[in-house]
Amino acid sequence: MDPQPTLSSTHKPLEFEVRGRCGRARAGYLHLRRCDVATPLFMPVGTQATVKALTPAEIEASGARMIIMNTYHLWLRPTPEVVSAQGGLHEFSRWPLAIATDSGGFQAFSLAALSKVTEEGFAFQSHLDGSRHLLSPEESMRIQGLLDSDIAMQLDVCPDSQASIETLKSAVERTTRWAERCLAVRKSGQALFAIVQGGTNLSLRQRHAAELAELPVDGLALGGFSVGESTETMHGLLEQLLPTVDETRPRYLMGVGTPSDLVRAIAQGVDMFDCVLPTRNARNGQAFVGSGRLVIKQAQYKDDPRPLDEQCSCPTCTGGFSRSYLRHLFIAREILALRLLTLHNVHFYGHLVNLAREAILTGNYATWASEMLARWQSQNK
Repeated sequence: MDPQPTLSSTHKPLEFEVRGRCGRARAGYLHLRRCDVATPLFMPVGTQATVKALTPAEIEASGARMIIMNTYHLWLRPTPEVVSAQGGLHEFSRWPLAIATDSGGFQAFSLAALSKVTEEGFAFQSHLDGSRHLLSPEESMRIQGLLDSDIAMQLDVCPDSQASIETLKSAVERTTRWAERCLAVRKSGQALFAIVQGGTNLSLRQRHAAELAELPVDGLALGGFSVGESTETMHGLLEQLLPTVDETRPRYLMGVGTPSDLVRAIAQGVDMFDCVLPTRNARNGQAFVGSGRLVIKQAQYKDDPRPLDEQCSCPTCTGGFSRSYLRHLFIAREILALRLLTLHNVHFYGHLVNLAREAILTGNYATWASEMLARWQSQNK
C-alpha cells in the first residue's frame, strides 16, 4: 500500500515524488507549502475564485485537493490588489488546500478578437468594459504573486491548432523567452510551471519540452491541446511526446478533458489535469456516470426513481435524489438541479483519478483502463 507522505524539509515551493509506476502511468505526490496532493490529480476549474455552484467544503468532499483559478478574470475583477488585501486567494475564497493559477495566455487565444500579441505581451481590451490593459510576463507574475497561489503558470503563446509552422515556431520561441522572464520575477515560495507549445508538430513539441526542461521550473505543462485538433490526433501525439518530457517533474495536460481522455493520458505518464467539463456539462443537464453520459432532460427519466449512478457515493446519489426529481428540477430551471448535478460530476472526476491511482499502485492500470474505456465506448455506440 501507499504510506502517507512526509513533507520535505528543504522548503522548496514544490517537490514531486513518484510512489508507483505501471507501464508509463505513475502515482505520486506533489509536496506543496500548504499540503500534499496525490497524483494523478484533477483540478476543478474555479474561474472566478469559485467552482461554480459549490462550496469549498463540498469540493473538498469530492476528493479534490487543488483548484485552478483564472488570472485574467481575477485581474479585471475584483483585481489582485483586492484579493491580496484579504490574505490572498486561500483566505478570499475560503479554499484551504492547494491553488494553481493560469497565466492569462489561454484567454489571449480564446479572446483573440480583443487582444494583440507583441514581444512585450498581450494588449487586451477588457471583455467587461472595453478598457485597455497590457499583460506581460512580468505583469502576469505580479498578479499571480498577489493572488498567492501555490502554483503559478508562465505567460505563454497558445497558437491555433491549424496555425502555420512559422506561427508555431514563433509561439514556441516567444514562450521560451517569456518563461525566462517569468522566472526572473516570480514570487519566492511560489512554484512555477513552464508551458510546452508546438501545436500538433511532434518534433517542435519535443524540442520545446527539452528547452524548457533546461530552466529551473518546478513542472512542465502541455498547453495548446484540445483547441481544434481531433481527439485521436491529440492522443497519438501524447503517446510519442510524453516519453521525451522530463520525468523528474510533474507533467500537466492543460484543459483536458473527458473521462476517457484522462484515462488514456494517465497511461502515457500525465500527472495533472483540469477541465471545465464537470461543471459546464452539469449546467447543461449532463451527468457523468459509470456507463458514460446521462442527459437528464430526456423523457426516459421522467418516472425513473433510481439515482444518477447506483455505484456512486456522492451526496446527490446517496441523498435520495432520483433521476425523475433531477429531471423535474432541470426542466423547471431550479438552481438546485445545477448544484446537485455539479456535485455529482465533480465527485465523479475525483473518484476517477483516485481509482486510477489505486490501479497504478497495485500494478493493474492497463487492465483497469481497458475495462473503463471499453465500458464507455460500448455505451456510446
